[in-house]
Amino acid sequence: MRKPVALRLSAALGTLALAAATGVVLNMPTASAAAAGATGYATQNGGTTGGAGGTTVKATTGTQIHQALCARAATSTPITIQVEGTVTVGNTAKVSGTGCNTAAGVIELKGISNVTLVGVGAGAVFDQIGIHIRQSSNIIVQNVTVQNVKKSGSPTSNGGDAIGMESDVHNVWVDHATLVASGGESEGYDGLFDMKDGTKYVTLSYSVLRNSGRGGLVGSSDSDLANGPVTFHHNRYENIDSRTPLLRGATAHIYNNYYVSLNESGINPRAGGKAKVDNNYFKNSKDVLGTFYTDLPGYWQVAGNIFDNVTWSQPGDENNPAGPNPTSNTTVSVPYAYTLDAASCVPSIVTATAGANTGLKVSDGNCAATTPTATPTSTSSPTTSASPTATSSPGGTNLSIGADSDGSSKASGTSYGNVRDGDTGTYWSPSGSTGSVSIKWGSATSVSRINIREASGATGNIGSWRVLNGDTGAVLTSGSGAGVISFAATSLKKVTFEITSSAAAPKVAEFETYA
Repeated sequence: MRKPVALRLSAALGTLALAAATGVVLNMPTASAAAAGATGYATQNGGTTGGAGGTTVKATTGTQIHQALCARAATSTPITIQVEGTVTVGNTAKVSGTGCNTAAGVIELKGISNVTLVGVGAGAVFDQIGIHIRQSSNIIVQNVTVQNVKKSGSPTSNGGDAIGMESDVHNVWVDHATLVASGGESEGYDGLFDMKDGTKYVTLSYSVLRNSGRGGLVGSSDSDLANGPVTFHHNRYENIDSRTPLLRGATAHIYNNYYVSLNESGINPRAGGKAKVDNNYFKNSKDVLGTFYTDLPGYWQVAGNIFDNVTWSQPGDENNPAGPNPTSNTTVSVPYAYTLDAASCVPSIVTATAGANTGLKVSDGNCAATTPTATPTSTSSPTTSASPTATSSPGGTNLSIGADSDGSSKASGTSYGNVRDGDTGTYWSPSGSTGSVSIKWGSATSVSRINIREASGATGNIGSWRVLNGDTGAVLTSGSGAGVISFAATSLKKVTFEITSSAAAPKVAEFETYA
């Protein structure tokens, strides 16, 4: 099998590669959390909703992402993990728990379901660390940058794939992602977006794939033919040697993508693979569609595409380009509704919408960018980590009065019971700067708000915290500072307030709970 040559990085893109390698991100606007719903083949087979309906947790390191997964009651408990900051191999450790199966040095989504991983705030950058999805389903990855993941050299992660899926994965939606490398296989990189070993019902939308020898594949070998279908739409592929994507036996719907500088080959269906290629724009590229590097043919249905300065090689034993005048040699039926932008506006609409930190903008179907709103059937718009509001009572009956309490530790002269006695003159304080205190009942009690009152003279001491379902360990919400904290109503016997950082000795005078 003949392989494409190593990536030839252009001088014009050198600055972008340098920024990616150093983790520099410029002009990164505040991004909202997941909006609108899945598209394409990810809507089939029961749909893809990720962590909709579950709790929302914020993470700034890979270890915290793993902790959020592991704190769930079960591997299928819905959760949205909002990521802000730079995740690296160095801050991503293995974590164990009932809701996870993680590994160090890689974001491991293994043997789980019902998860949304979304970049928020100043942005989420996964620097030299890949996202590995294995034996999992109903996963959404949105608004993240994954850069310079290597399979050789140092550090290595995820076999060199920015996002890799394998081993009975289904219903994955990757949206508004930026996936970049700084070279090809000889420089230590592999694919940007790979699917193999039974990966099905996937959509990649509004994303940027750049500066890599390999864009991605569906099927790792000519015997790995049970993958797909996959949808690729409104993505920008730029300065890629090949595989945009490579389809081994799989079916793909590929529409409204913008391809710039495909150096050796582009969309490559083979071994029975089929591609429905609609209204894409190909520019300054070579052999953008056909079967390459094999004598096992693939097939395509083409309509409405624009080929702008595209060159085509001559046919050969292992080379069957679709051009210079591509015509269909199969038909592909698509089971979902979609709207095509005119190919002529694809460069402008994809430039305005694709990639992380573009405000999750999408096309309105008429070549104009718009910001969608969340719908009941899509991923819930995650809220930011809870910011306590007022310290006055939120109203209703304080369920802590008459309940019981316990905790992780207590400083000399303090008591767990002091947080539920209605007296702000007494308080609990941990033996150190961090610790937890819980309110508990003899039977399940519905709680949706708590009020943390700090003792006199200790106002502002409490830093970051998590609220946990004491029955299961699941994180109900997280944030910083004392006051009223709201979360989805939860029936439980025990609720825990865990202080994870503090400016000085934390002192909780009252831990009030409300339905």
